[in-house]
Amino acid sequence: MDETPDPVVRSGPGAPIRSGIPEHGRVPKYYAVKGQLEELLDELGEGGVLPTERELAARFEVARETLRQALRELLIQGRLRRRGRSTVVAGPKLEQPLSLASYTEGVRRQGRVPGRTLIGLERLDAGIQLAGQLRIGSGEPVWHLERVLLADGERVGLESTYLACGRVPALDEEFDPGSSLYAFLAEKAGITFGAADERIETVLATPREALLIGTPPALPMLLLHRLTRDTADRPVERVRSLYRGDRFSFTTRLEAD
Repeated sequence: MDETPDPVVRSGPGAPIRSGIPEHGRVPKYYAVKGQLEELLDELGEGGVLPTERELAARFEVARETLRQALRELLIQGRLRRRGRSTVVAGPKLEQPLSLASYTEGVRRQGRVPGRTLIGLERLDAGIQLAGQLRIGSGEPVWHLERVLLADGERVGLESTYLACGRVPALDEEFDPGSSLYAFLAEKAGITFGAADERIETVLATPREALLIGTPPALPMLLLHRLTRDTADRPVERVRSLYRGDRFSFTTRLEAD
């Protein structure tokens, strides 16, 4: 792998420790190019269109494959976005709080417009594991609600929710799938959320998930598993939410006991 002894060092806010430079000081050429590209992105600003690969390779005096590796990392990090045949500078990532607030509330707090596209709402028989999580009998009916998550019309995630039909029997008739499920459960079903257990991991999307979200299968995703309970400690929903790693980050506040 090509190396250069004269890397571009970024020291601004959010830059990693030593800007990724190993202690021996030798940096792969693509990483030095990535630093130069980041400076160019700062100059262009959000929505700015990058020059072509040919122009960038000539500008930085590197091979096209070296340039592409740097561009791939910036795409994965969410600094760049594809827009048709062009590559543009992306805006800041959406910050979703780890709380009982809904996706809708989290996106609105950042001045963005939330939305959802319905993939399906079906009635299923609960398997043993799901029944145990929702504290219902095996084989009892559950709703499975699957929706693509949107922010300003852009597809950013995929949400799969399971609820016991006994708690919301008319979900298929009364619920608007483009709206907040939490608001519906509170207003129409009288459910007050009390607590939730949540687990986060990184995954790659399946081919189906990548197609629904509109991302390449190799893009890292953030997967959240949530089991939500009401104030009486009764399970309300089991949720599997898949978020684009290049468009989302999660925040929480930690306090001493």
